[in-house]
Amino acid sequence: MNVSELMTALELKLLAGEDGLNNELQGCYICDLLSYVMSRASKGNVWITVQTNINVVAVSVLTEVGCVIVPENIAVEQITIDKANKEGVPILSTNKTAYEIACFLKEVV
Repeated sequence: MNVSELMTALELKLLAGEDGLNNELQGCYICDLLSYVMSRASKGNVWITVQTNINVVAVSVLTEVGCVIVPENIAVEQITIDKANKEGVPILSTNKTAYEIACFLKEVV
């Protein structure tokens, strides 16, 4: 499954990173502590986090996650969106909780 397919399946809103819609997804990582994500997330993971600052983009690039999902319609800072667009990092938004997202992902990635 790629990011575009996941967006359709979960009715996610694309906030940034249109260039990464074809990223292939594999597995999921849920964490808000950026240093932990840096040492444990894997290439292609769907990363679910409530963090919305610009450092999320840096960690995404470093770990090569497939996309970032921000749950519960949490607002993402404009500077983060701008940087994610520049780096091609898909940031997606949903009203679903991290738990609801993870339950769905367990079956498909």
